Amino acid sequence: MMEPAPPPDVTRLLARARAGDGQAMEAAYAAVYAELKRAARAQLRRMHDAFETTALVHEAYLKLGGAQLGAQDRNHLLALSARAMRQVLVDDARARKADKRGGGQDALTLGAAAAAGEAAAIEVLKLDELLESLHRLDARAAQIVELRYFGGYTEGEVAALLGISESTLRRDWRRARAFLLKETA
Repeated sequence: MMEPAPPPDVTRLLARARAGDGQAMEAAYAAVYAELKRAARAQLRRMHDAFETTALVHEAYLKLGGAQLGAQDRNHLLALSARAMRQVLVDDARARKADKRGGGQDALTLGAAAAAGEAAAIEVLKLDELLESLHRLDARAAQIVELRYFGGYTEGEVAALLGISESTLRRDWRRARAFLLKETA
């Protein structure tokens, strides 16, 4: 029985991509693709959003800018991807909100799916505003929320991505949640 090939070294691929090798960026993204799809699927399920998982991951890749991306290693690539997914969802929510207000489109009929989509759009936009405020106060806490909510990562995964202890992560997570709850009350 053949052993599976070791996963590609994402850090080396990203270094080659920064040196101008466009195919290296594609290979680096492919190496984390399954993890990004898992994160996107969890996020969309939590939001009850109709956005397709594959489309979200692909749109995030396009938003990252391909070979021009300055990711240093696997963790940095995952964090940037989570931020790109957030931006894609925020852009989509803004477009839906504009369409709801007339945006040159025919009026939508009322229905459960439309209502769920509108609620998800409002939630994403509100969270985006709150994250911007939190970022000004505590950038790491905002990044933790972004990775947990938009990236779908667990506390342990976020701690590893950010290179901090789980106790530090939990302390920052509690502070971030308190801020968000206070601001939404």
